[in-house]
Amino acid sequence: MDMQALRQQQIMRATEIIRTDDFDVMPPRLIAGADVGFEQGGDITRAAIVILEYPSLKPVEYQLARIATQMPYIPGFLSFRETPALMQAWSQLELKPDLLYVDGHGISHPRRLGVAAHFGLLVDTPTIGVAKKRLCGEYQPLDAAPGSCQPLHHKGEKIGWVWRSKARCNPLFISTGHRVSHDTALQWVENVMAGYRLPEPTRWADAVASRRPAFLRWQQDS
Repeated sequence: MDMQALRQQQIMRATEIIRTDDFDVMPPRLIAGADVGFEQGGDITRAAIVILEYPSLKPVEYQLARIATQMPYIPGFLSFRETPALMQAWSQLELKPDLLYVDGHGISHPRRLGVAAHFGLLVDTPTIGVAKKRLCGEYQPLDAAPGSCQPLHHKGEKIGWVWRSKARCNPLFISTGHRVSHDTALQWVENVMAGYRLPEPTRWADAVASRRPAFLRWQQDS
């Protein structure tokens, strides 16, 4: 595998990311959450995308794709491993969202192309990265209170926010994916919270991917 070529591709694609607000519809009528996991010891990549109505945050469609994993896990190059399954799930959607939330980093990545930025660029949709762990960058300590927030910086550049969504929970790392500004990314994560650590779109995507009780109840009621 030519890692230098992949690195150059990341650097090139990162220049194509639109870091300002470029919405077709605002406020959005439909929002989506995307989550990727792996099965069978990593041999199968599983991607879930859930469409929710806004502002009710009611799920209205989901798609699940399972494909053979196309490359090994290499830190910093996760988007190349995850986007093929995400694209498969995206192609299966009957509805397309006005705003997309991806469980992962947007530009808060050493070369500014995490999976949320990469996928957002591929589907040319306003996208926000919502990651559970830091990949790079520094930030000041957060207060314990929900809503506490600090900018995330890397090599002198602001690349996102570190935001405590819930008391006694680790913070989230929120960043521009594509066609969304820093401030709007944070605002639109705040707009879709419902009392949990994760925003509703990625929480539902995780529920579908992992067949959690909330998803099974919804499936039963649908």
